[in-house]
Amino acid sequence: MPLADSGCVPCRGDAPPATDEEIAEYLKELPDWTIVHRDGIPVLERVFTFPDFVRALDFTDAVGELAEEEGHHPAILTEWGRVTVWWWTHKIRGLHENDFIMAAKTDRLYEEVQRPASGDA
Repeated sequence: MPLADSGCVPCRGDAPPATDEEIAEYLKELPDWTIVHRDGIPVLERVFTFPDFVRALDFTDAVGELAEEEGHHPAILTEWGRVTVWWWTHKIRGLHENDFIMAAKTDRLYEEVQRPASGDA
C-alpha cells in the first residue's frame, strides 16, 4: 500500500525508530524529501514553492488540518512563496513510519493544490 494511503498509528515513547533499511525503502516513495539533523535528531524536510504568500499560507493551513486529522504534527515555516515542512516523532526523538506516511500525505496535498481548478485550464 502506498504510504499516502496509510494512516498514522499511535506511537509510544518506547516505540523503536525506523531502521536504516526501512528509511531507505520509505524514501523511494519520497524523492523530494531529505533527512536533516535538527538538534541531533534526524527529521524529514521538504521545501514547497508557491507563486505568492497567500498560497503558501493556504498550504500551511491545509497541512495543519491534515496533522490534526492524523494526530501527528510537524514543524512548519511559512515564508513568501515557500513552505518548509519537517516531520519527526517527538516521543522517540527520531523517525518513525508515521513521519514517512505524513510526508507522503503532504506531497499528495501539494499535488492537489497545484492542480488548476476545473475551468482554469
